[in-house]
Amino acid sequence: MVPVNDTAPTGPLRGPVHLGVHVTDTGVDVAVLAPHATAVELCLLDGPHEAPTERRVPLVGPRLGVWSASVPGVRPGQRYGLRADGPWEPVHGMRYNPAKLLVDPYARGLAGEMGYGPQTYGHVVGEDLVGDPYGPRDGRDSAAHVPHGVVVDTRRLPGPDPAANRPWTPWSRTVVYEAHTKGLTRLHPALPPELRGTYAGLAHPAVVDHLLSLGVTAVELLPIHAFSSEPHLVARGLTNYWGYSTLGFFAPHAAYATPAARAAGAGAVLDEVRATVHALHEAGLEVLLDVVHNHTCEGGLPGQHVSWRGLDNAYYYTHDGGVPATLLDVTGTGNALDFRRTGVVAMTLDSLRYWADVVGVDGFRFDLAVTLGRGPDGFRPDHATLVAAATDPALAGLKLVAEPWDVGPGGWRTGQFPAPFAEWNDRFRNAVRSFWLADPGRAAHGLPGHRVRDLATRLAGSVDLFGHGTPPLVRGPRASVNFVTAHDGFTMADLVAYDHKHNAANGEQNRDGSDDNRSWNHGVEGPVQRDSPAADVAPLRRRSVRNLFATLVLAAGTPMITAGDEIGRTQRGNNNAYCLDDETSWVRWDLTPWRSDLLATARHLVALRRDHPALRTQEFYSGRPRTPGGPPDLGWYGADGTPFDHDRWHDASVRTFQMVRVAPLPDDDEVLLVVNGALDTVTVTLADGVGDAWRLVWDSVWEHPSEVSTPAISGGLHQAVGSQTTVEPLSMRVYVRP
Repeated sequence: MVPVNDTAPTGPLRGPVHLGVHVTDTGVDVAVLAPHATAVELCLLDGPHEAPTERRVPLVGPRLGVWSASVPGVRPGQRYGLRADGPWEPVHGMRYNPAKLLVDPYARGLAGEMGYGPQTYGHVVGEDLVGDPYGPRDGRDSAAHVPHGVVVDTRRLPGPDPAANRPWTPWSRTVVYEAHTKGLTRLHPALPPELRGTYAGLAHPAVVDHLLSLGVTAVELLPIHAFSSEPHLVARGLTNYWGYSTLGFFAPHAAYATPAARAAGAGAVLDEVRATVHALHEAGLEVLLDVVHNHTCEGGLPGQHVSWRGLDNAYYYTHDGGVPATLLDVTGTGNALDFRRTGVVAMTLDSLRYWADVVGVDGFRFDLAVTLGRGPDGFRPDHATLVAAATDPALAGLKLVAEPWDVGPGGWRTGQFPAPFAEWNDRFRNAVRSFWLADPGRAAHGLPGHRVRDLATRLAGSVDLFGHGTPPLVRGPRASVNFVTAHDGFTMADLVAYDHKHNAANGEQNRDGSDDNRSWNHGVEGPVQRDSPAADVAPLRRRSVRNLFATLVLAAGTPMITAGDEIGRTQRGNNNAYCLDDETSWVRWDLTPWRSDLLATARHLVALRRDHPALRTQEFYSGRPRTPGGPPDLGWYGADGTPFDHDRWHDASVRTFQMVRVAPLPDDDEVLLVVNGALDTVTVTLADGVGDAWRLVWDSVWEHPSEVSTPAISGGLHQAVGSQTTVEPLSMRVYVRP
């Protein structure tokens, strides 16, 4: 590589400064935040990636920490990087090394793969990548070993505007489907090979038809920001499949684009993402992005030196304030971005606006969101990041969802985020798994379980968690994003087949992944064959999956379904498949009879939620009539049909209850859930309702929703209030008013 300094800037930017590289009529405007640097250069790269030629353009600054210039003659498609010089004083957090080409944090596109040799480290390391992070800086050039930014013109993008046809689905009707862009379609037989595992594949009619027939309204994609794998994974021949290792907050991950788009360049990759969002909007589906703004791919201090670390390590990352300077890791990844810094908050908001305005997405799920709200004294619900996201006009009306924890001090904050944020409800996950799986597993060995009051609270919308605020109750049940499974953990099918994690394929001696799974293998670990002596556990396992799915979909709040749970996807007991980009993680579409039956059940349950306003309350229940003289909006009853009292709520032996939910006028809708978590058949006296009868519309005993034969149902499908019916062990029923 030969640096050539033949491109001169015209001077510093005038007027408002927008960070990144922005195309103008004559060239580009460049602005980079690097407050402690003594010099910053824009490096224009040409030729092959493995041996680029380089033209260096000095930027002017810093003005309020920003280096900038207008550079003539630079056009879209130009590859580029940054070099920053300044003190190399690692003990004080200063890690400037001009030998290292840096990725622009605001790059709209990236080209090339991350290298994992010594050249990508700022300090001297050996071939084993081990060295002293407080030692001397490394002088080897990294330009051929790191991705290059690509200039993308976002002023006049081709195709329709995906922000113009948003479905704007109200929260009360939202059903989220969490999916991996590659994993959802990689094995889909209806897609042509070139679309499998791509952005465009998400919008293929076969995929869209599946989502619509299931009844989901929003697709939540695991990270599609550009990311790279951790060196320790690469050394083991693995990869960061999930993508929680951000390299760029503005660039789409190019590997998910079709081969044609990748060959055409970064602009075409962006076009494919926008076209996919637009097509999903046309089908009535919203698109939410799982975004990782809490940390970056650079890892801890011994990690790589590819972007923020080289621009201003002391500014971008949270340090503990000691000497030698040590990163304060509240994310478990080795680093955490410092949201006490205005520039870090601004970078996050700039990224959100970009994906909302240019790509047209409908909302964001914030990974480890507590980190985004950490100030000098820890987490604050009124932190600048959260207030800015809640009040930014570009984000108005979009869905904002927090993962309300990180691994730092005071990191569990479920229920403490401000409106309009919704939050992942881990208490819902734990209560549902405990009631339907862990407790019966313990009961089978004569051990006590939990009381029903926790599950009841979760079914009613978790007011204990989300009812706080000013004024109280304002957030409503929609703030609770209910989930039983997610990308992280067992699949629903594995929850009923494994008592223990089986993560050997991850290469960490089964030490990784949670040990608090609250699963139940029903007496046999792992899969069972039809001709196996243990085959009799299979029907009960299938019923348990149906119980889990029904509780998820029919509870008050916003349900989130994990891709593949509706068709019995298994990871063979792996509960942390973050590094397995193979059939362990991909959704299988070859449906066996029981998986087809499960899909029909899932569709039926989501349709019940859609069709019955009583299952989609927008307000927390009060247990009182919402209109004078009307019925209570919520009622709890025992198996004998009498209202629950204080003693029953606190009696661990009570495992059967009834829940009556009434929608406010003018909907005129009423639903009865009968829940039997006992290991024995229970005779239930049906609770009072507005009318004098109930109609059975679903029973988890049924393998398929069409299985409405009455011999197994005492009293038939239409049953009078106060009549008795026999409910099978570990089962759930749904009744509506005829």
